[in-house]
Amino acid sequence: LDEMKAMTLEEIIELLPARPRRSFIRGIDDERYRFIEKLRANGTETAVRTHCRDVPILPDFIGKKVAIHNGKEFVTVEIKPEMIGHFIGEFAMTRKAVTHSGPGVGATRSSKFMPLK
Repeated sequence: LDEMKAMTLEEIIELLPARPRRSFIRGIDDERYRFIEKLRANGTETAVRTHCRDVPILPDFIGKKVAIHNGKEFVTVEIKPEMIGHFIGEFAMTRKAVTHSGPGVGATRSSKFMPLK
């Protein structure tokens, strides 16, 4: 891990999987560059809020907190070493699992004998 932090950005890009590597090769736009710079300058106590979900996680981000927008709210995630190479958006789910309750009144003929709430 310390070896990775000492590497240059070009050396780190060589180690990334294909999709994040390609996003760096194509270039980073201003919004993502500002987020990376803000995260590098920030300490570990406060989370950096962002809507950019397609930023690959670099070794510089380890131990930092990121508040990722999932479409409704910001989800705070602490970056761990095993997250390197993944996109930050992978750790803030945009959809929640559906939890169905019991059948309602008039749902089917068989459910009309079920006790009401």
